[in-house]
Amino acid sequence: MSEFLRSWLLLVVFGGLAVVLVGVFLGLGALLRPRRETEQKVMNYESGVDPQGDRWSQSNIRYYVFALMFVLFDVEAVFIFPWAARLEAYGMFGLVEMAIFIVILALGLFYAWRKRLLRWI
Repeated sequence: MSEFLRSWLLLVVFGGLAVVLVGVFLGLGALLRPRRETEQKVMNYESGVDPQGDRWSQSNIRYYVFALMFVLFDVEAVFIFPWAARLEAYGMFGLVEMAIFIVILALGLFYAWRKRLLRWI
């Protein structure tokens, strides 16, 4: 067997082992966990507000827009930390690129503020 096929076989064996282990542990968890469902445990809970009416009621879109904006700006802010750690290596080019990046973020925040997407109520 060639070295190329041996490396792929090793990958398949470890991938299969990972799938089997995940299945075994999930199965064990399903068998061993206690099952005592009460009405309070299966009740929907959203944003600190107790549910009223039917379980399939519509939620306000502001919750989702606010969550998406948080994720967007949080993920974008993650890109600033590696840049700050290697600022000297990037030099002026890195500074200009990060300035453009922050201006685009600021424009997005300004747009959301003007459209009143940041108002909670």
